[in-house]
Amino acid sequence: MTRGSISAVAMLALLLAGAAFAQSPPKAPAPKELARNFDGVWTNATLTQLERSGAYSQLVVPKERADAVQKATKARQDAANGASDLSKGAFKDQDATAGYNSFWIDNGDGLMRVRGEARSSFITSPADGKMPFRNRAKSLALMIRDGVEYRSGKGPYAGPEDLPIRERCLIAQSDAGGPVMLNALYNNNYSFFVTPGYFVIDLEMNHDVRIAPIFASAEKARASHAPASIRPWLGDTVAWWEGDTLVTETKNVNPIQEGRTLTPVSSQGTVTERFTRIAKGELLYQFTVDDPTHYTRAWSGEYAFKPAKGQIYEYACHEGNYAMEGILRGARMDEAASKGGN
Repeated sequence: MTRGSISAVAMLALLLAGAAFAQSPPKAPAPKELARNFDGVWTNATLTQLERSGAYSQLVVPKERADAVQKATKARQDAANGASDLSKGAFKDQDATAGYNSFWIDNGDGLMRVRGEARSSFITSPADGKMPFRNRAKSLALMIRDGVEYRSGKGPYAGPEDLPIRERCLIAQSDAGGPVMLNALYNNNYSFFVTPGYFVIDLEMNHDVRIAPIFASAEKARASHAPASIRPWLGDTVAWWEGDTLVTETKNVNPIQEGRTLTPVSSQGTVTERFTRIAKGELLYQFTVDDPTHYTRAWSGEYAFKPAKGQIYEYACHEGNYAMEGILRGARMDEAASKGGN
């Protein structure tokens, strides 16, 4: 292959990569004094999820429908948070499979909006809003197993190591730390700090922290990745500026995390994330996942962080984690019962 053909291929790849992100309507850029300022507390709380549900056929949801969803959501929240009628036995529910009540839930009051557009999914490419798994069941097998075992209580639970990593407080319960950074039922707040040399993401959920050194160029950043044998929680992330967009590249995600996340990334995978302040109250987050082990093609998406109300407080995970004690105690009781004990 000639030098000219190599350049042509490289140019085509760059054009295709740029087209992978959604083409949102133009909007005036953030004021210059805010362009590289990500400081503050932000939230990605929203009803919109990573993948598009069957309720929607397109990425952009018409305004009338989005407004109706928001109105209905607020009505449900107001009803759930209203005063309880104690005459109806509100505190006699013994359903052990019930989840959190509405007091604990904070997943937004409507669909995600990016530059004013309501979105039905974070994924923008492929166009169907679905992750292009090679084998979805295989890639998510451990995640599904952990979920079933956790909900059913039928895991082995010989010791603490048998419990899911989220229950062990080793990593955020919602894949909030990434890569890719996702939303959840609650604790959807983030603090971002940008210094001349580092980009720091502090999560409310389990207080996971990603620290990415910022380099002068993409080439210098990529050359500074740790050896492939080093695979930390949340991966090995490096960063660089492209204009007023801070770009991060993450590789070498921990293999345990790879098997227990909704967005698995293997040792062959790379996640590119882009952070751009596009307005006073909007921080655009874009991502591309390229991993031939799990996916048939690279896939991309975006959403917008919005300013959060208040600050991030302590997330005391193990300090109040009676679930581990209860699960292990229950497993010992099942073992005793199976042996005819008390």
